[in-house]
Amino acid sequence: MNIKEAIRIIHEENLQDYNMNEVRDNRENEVVLRHENDKWIVYVTDERASKITNSQDTYADEEEALDDIIDRLRAGKILKKL
Repeated sequence: MNIKEAIRIIHEENLQDYNMNEVRDNRENEVVLRHENDKWIVYVTDERASKITNSQDTYADEEEALDDIIDRLRAGKILKKL
C-alpha cells in the first residue's frame, strides 16, 4: 500500500482519529504514523494524548507501516461501535 491508497481507504471507510506524519502535538486517542531517522513508527495515544506503553511498532518500509495504521484505525472504528 502507498500513501495515496491509505488516504483513499481512510476517506472511503470514514476512519478517524489519526496523525499521518503531521508536525503537531499528539491528540487524545489517536493512531500516529511518524517517519524518523529512515524508520516508520506507528503507535497509539491514550486519553491524555500520551503514547500508550508497548503500542509502538517500527518498520523499515512505509508500506508495512501504512498497513499497520489502517488495521489499527479499522479496529478502533469497530471498538467505538461497541
